[in-house]
Amino acid sequence: MVELAELARKILASAPPGDDVEVCVGRAVETSVRVHGGQVESLTVAESHAVGVRVVTGSREGHAHAGSFDADVTEGLVGEARDNASFAEVDERVGLAVPDGVAAVPVDRWDPTVESTSVDDKIALAVALEAAVLAADPRVRGVRASVYGDTRSERVVMSSTGIDSHTVGTMASLSTSVMVDDVDGGTRTGGAVDAARGPVGLDVDKVADLAVIRGLQLLGAVAPSTARPTVVFEPRFAATVLGLVASMLSGERVVKGRTPFADRVGAPIAADLLTMFDDPTDPMSLAAAAFDGEGLACRHVPLLSDGVLDGFLHDTRSARGLGVRSTGSASRSVRGAPSPSHRSLHVVPGTGDLASFIAGIDDGLLVASLQGLHSGVNAVSGDLSVGVEGIRIRNGELAEPIREGTLAGAIPAMLRHIVGVGADLEHQPGGSIVPTVVVDGLTLGGGG
Repeated sequence: MVELAELARKILASAPPGDDVEVCVGRAVETSVRVHGGQVESLTVAESHAVGVRVVTGSREGHAHAGSFDADVTEGLVGEARDNASFAEVDERVGLAVPDGVAAVPVDRWDPTVESTSVDDKIALAVALEAAVLAADPRVRGVRASVYGDTRSERVVMSSTGIDSHTVGTMASLSTSVMVDDVDGGTRTGGAVDAARGPVGLDVDKVADLAVIRGLQLLGAVAPSTARPTVVFEPRFAATVLGLVASMLSGERVVKGRTPFADRVGAPIAADLLTMFDDPTDPMSLAAAAFDGEGLACRHVPLLSDGVLDGFLHDTRSARGLGVRSTGSASRSVRGAPSPSHRSLHVVPGTGDLASFIAGIDDGLLVASLQGLHSGVNAVSGDLSVGVEGIRIRNGELAEPIREGTLAGAIPAMLRHIVGVGADLEHQPGGSIVPTVVVDGLTLGGGG
C-alpha cells in the first residue's frame, strides 16, 4: 500500500526551488447500503485516492489534482500547478500556511470496527432499522429507504513552508425516512439519522422511534395563519440556524464585504444569553480534528461571548487579507482550495429544556422541519425566508400542526431577540454541540 507521507515528500521534492508548494494526499474507503422491502436495493464499497497540489509563485496561485497515486500521473502535478498559476490573477492574499507554534491536540477519530465489521453485518443494521420502523406504529405505511453508510479516511498535508500533518478518521451513520398516510389523502414523512465513529455506536431503535414520531406529529397539519409566534428550535434545528450564523462569520466573507457583521467585532450582535465558539479539539464532537485543511493545529475559536462578537473564522488567505493570524479554520477537500469555516460549533448551555420552554410560551411554534435554507437565506444581508412545518404552541401546550408555512425575518434581528438558550446540549451528526434555542421576532406566514 502506498504510504501517503512518502508520496507527498516525493512530490514536494520534484518542485523547483523558489516556489511555495503544498501537497495534499488523501485516501478513503466508503461503504453505502440502501435497503427497501427487506432487500438490498444498492450496495457500494469503494476506495478512492486523491492528490492535490497548490503552487504559489509571484502572488499567483495554481492548482492541479489527480485521482490516482500512480507515479506517471503524480509526477507531473507540480508542473501543471505552476502552469495554471501563470494564468491566475495576481492576488496579494495568496500564500501557504506556515507553522505558527500552536501545538496540535491529539484527537482519536479512529474506530477499528468500521473496517472489522463485515458487509453482511452492515446490511443487517439497515434491514433491522427498516423492520423496527414498520413495527413501531400501525399508521406507518412504508419506508422510503433505510441507509447505512461509513467511511474510513486518511489525509496528509505537507508543504515547502514546513507544514507536515497527518490525520485519520472513521464515521458511520444510519438513517431512514418513513411514510405515513394523512387524513386528507396526502403522505407525511419523518426522518432521523444517527452517527458515530463506528457501527457499534449506532442505535437502531433510537433512529426508528424518532423517524416515526416525526412522521406522526404532523398528521392533520394545516396551513398556518400569519402570526409572530415565539419560535422554538430544538437542538437539531438550532444547530442548523446557528450554523448559518457561523457561516456569516467567515473571514473570507469579511474580506469581500459579504456579511452584515464585518465591522462589529467588540460590539453586541446577539442577546447576552448566547455564547458560541468553534472547537474541533473537543473529542466529544464527531467533527473533532487535530489539524485543519492547511495542516495548522485546530484550536478553540471564540465567536460570541454574552452576545458580543469576538471575531471571525480564518484560513491563511482570509487572515492575510485582514492582517491577522489564521484561526486554524481552513476547510477543504483534497482536490479543492481551502476556505475558512466552522467545524465543531459549540453553544454554552443556559437553563431549561425543550419541555420547560414549551410550558412557558402562550403563543409559539415548535419547528419540525425547515426547507429552502440554501435559497432562502441571504448571507450578505442576513435576510431569511424559508419553508417551515411545525406544531403551534398555545397556552403552554402543543396544539395543531402546521405545514406549507414560511418563516421570515432577518438573522441579525433574530440574534438580538433570542429569549431562551437551554441546558439540553445535544451532539449533532455534523459535529455541533448545541441546546434548544428560543427566539422572538420572526414572522410565520401561510395561507390559513
